[in-house]
Amino acid sequence: MKAWICLPLFALVLAGCAGKTGYRDSCATQLDSAWHELDLAKAEGFAGTVSYSKALSLLTGAKTQQQFEAFEGCTSKAEKARFYIRESRAGR
Repeated sequence: MKAWICLPLFALVLAGCAGKTGYRDSCATQLDSAWHELDLAKAEGFAGTVSYSKALSLLTGAKTQQQFEAFEGCTSKAEKARFYIRESRAGR
């Protein structure tokens, strides 16, 4: 009788864990692209701008969210960081 209760509960737990991967690939791709763009901005001499600092802060937060599997927030922060990197390279 215990097996009839435990088996569906175990399946439900596994299904819940599998559902957290929706933004995993997007998060990783956005982070990789953003770090690459940030390195280019630094090499071009834009490391002192306010937009560069905002982007760096957002990327640090995105990486933290990736580590805690908050992939949707990670993706959002990485996209915002890429915006600020573009602003930095434009001199704003």
